[in-house]
Amino acid sequence: MRSEQETARAIERYSDTVRRLCAVYLKNDADIEDIFQTVFLKYVLSSVSFESDEHEKAWFIRVTINVCKDLLRNFFRRRTVSLDEAAECPAQPSPNYKDVWEAVFSLPQKYRDVVYLHYFEDYTAPEISRILGKNVNTVYTLLTRSKQMLREKLGGGYDYE
Repeated sequence: MRSEQETARAIERYSDTVRRLCAVYLKNDADIEDIFQTVFLKYVLSSVSFESDEHEKAWFIRVTINVCKDLLRNFFRRRTVSLDEAAECPAQPSPNYKDVWEAVFSLPQKYRDVVYLHYFEDYTAPEISRILGKNVNTVYTLLTRSKQMLREKLGGGYDYE
């Protein structure tokens, strides 16, 4: 079990990353908070020793993705409609990037993952391939296709490089 200081440091360092990644998958504030708590509880209870800060960050990303996918696969979740969807009140992203966030959220999940990790977390394709367990060339292909989809959705007025 990890100390309180280690836990506080990890929360300070990775809370934004975990929350944003949850938002990409779940789009529901209550679920985001549940997953946030679950990820950091797993961290507290884990005995994994990290080789570097990057290794630790990759661990948080991988665990967050897995916990989000577990929640989405949950039998009861597939059979219900969230209150957010019922009320049709989507969360309001930053006004400056609202159209970009909407375009990214509208991408299929496999594209959304690589776009988020590359553009919002600044990972390279080889790093993304290790995090997601995909071939490096697959990641490059997904990035290229997602950029094309985003250009079409946003009218080509944005520079994604």
